[in-house]
Amino acid sequence: MSILTLQNVSKSFGALKVANDVSLDVPQGEALGIIGPNGAGKSTLFNLITGNLSPDAGRIVFDGVDVTKVSPMQRCLSGVGRSFQIPQPFTNLTVFENLVVAATHGQALSERDVTAQCAAILEQTELMPVANKTAGSLSLLQRKRMELARAMATQPKLLLLDEIAGGLTEGECRSLIQTIKSIHAGGTTIIWIEHVLHALNSVVERLLVLDFGKVIGLGDPDEIMASREVREIYLGIEI
Repeated sequence: MSILTLQNVSKSFGALKVANDVSLDVPQGEALGIIGPNGAGKSTLFNLITGNLSPDAGRIVFDGVDVTKVSPMQRCLSGVGRSFQIPQPFTNLTVFENLVVAATHGQALSERDVTAQCAAILEQTELMPVANKTAGSLSLLQRKRMELARAMATQPKLLLLDEIAGGLTEGECRSLIQTIKSIHAGGTTIIWIEHVLHALNSVVERLLVLDFGKVIGLGDPDEIMASREVREIYLGIEI
């Protein structure tokens, strides 16, 4: 069963086509990676899935419902959660308070209703030791973890991760990968945009390659990375 389906989705800004007839089925429970050069349309695709952008053509179906014209808030409430490449927490609130804000708004529940959930997410994302620290005082790895935790606080069926491993050391990256693996093992469907390929390939079952808004490859990660076209376009290697 597909939790997300894109049917011939296109989006342009003037003459620039940032999504070019994209079709995609994401089975429930899958971890899908997205790669491509800068400007390939990766974040645009996320914005189309979350409703922050409306497609010029095509159809988006989430969990069996056509959400093409549904607002970002309603998509969030229905189970689409997202992290952002540049974390933008409420810096003067504590880590726990940041999660509570995400949970109450992302689930339309009261603070009392989400307290236990938020505590469990703090444990899962290894943030319990800094739960009462302000978000502005965190290290980069802790900020990345909190961005992940805030997305999880909305109780997503589909979790979109945007460059969450960027800027981390090798050891920090390995640590974060284990957390993402545990989230995926719990049944959450994941779509992950990432330039750190070893991190991506240690989690995902399929890779999708974008270039100029168009899908140029989709399939097994090893086969995709061995493709002549992918190596020329993504890696800049002339074969």
